[in-house]
Amino acid sequence: MNDQKICVIGCGNLGRSIVKGLLNNDTFNSGHVTATRRNTDLIADLATEGAAITSDNCEAVRNSNIILVAVKPYNVGKIINEIKSEIIEGKHVLVSLATGLTTEEISEMLDHKIPVFRAMPNIAANISESTTCICSKNASQEETKNIKAVFDCVGESLIINEELMEAATILGACGIAFVFRFIRAMIQGGIQIGFDANTAKQIVSQTVKGAAEMLQINNDHPESEIDKVTTPKGCTIVGLNEMEHQGFSSALIKGIVTSFQKIEK
Repeated sequence: MNDQKICVIGCGNLGRSIVKGLLNNDTFNSGHVTATRRNTDLIADLATEGAAITSDNCEAVRNSNIILVAVKPYNVGKIINEIKSEIIEGKHVLVSLATGLTTEEISEMLDHKIPVFRAMPNIAANISESTTCICSKNASQEETKNIKAVFDCVGESLIINEELMEAATILGACGIAFVFRFIRAMIQGGIQIGFDANTAKQIVSQTVKGAAEMLQINNDHPESEIDKVTTPKGCTIVGLNEMEHQGFSSALIKGIVTSFQKIEK
């Protein structure tokens, strides 16, 4: 990845997380990252970590071959109109992080037939632990490999069919907020049974991390792991059953489906 030059246009929370993840990855040349924002004071810290920063999106495109557009969906057209005179076929690849805009719609905004990708990371890119789903249009296997490698620098990535991108947004990007809400509830429960807030957070955070890593390493279904800690008449099973009686799983599923219905509109 050392030969790839990337600009991230629109370094809000998500764009900033991507930049920080790239800067913190040893396989990527930090001097090849350009971050843009209208108010560069808000991303001045990225410059101290090695990135170039600018408010000039066209300059950023000229100095890059991979363009990540990390602005709100309603601003994508404006940004593309601004930069498309700088885009060169055979040199540039464009990656949109915007929700709801298809690769076809983005391609129609361009005057050039260049590879167009959609990617949906989450804010854990900040610590190189994002899950990123990717789809593409007009892209070769080599170009797809390169874009996947970019997002592998900030976590794990997978190539999916475009019709699943909205679902990926809910499960991966919105999903991190759902997990945080679960963690918060666990901490609150820990406080109620006697722990101070910091100790409860430490216990819960490591417990969640350990559970996730067990699923990845063992490649088991969650119920298989649950069975290992639910002894007959034990405290774990009564707690789980009470959560189910209160609608824990159904509430989470309903939340995911409601978010998906919102994004589809």
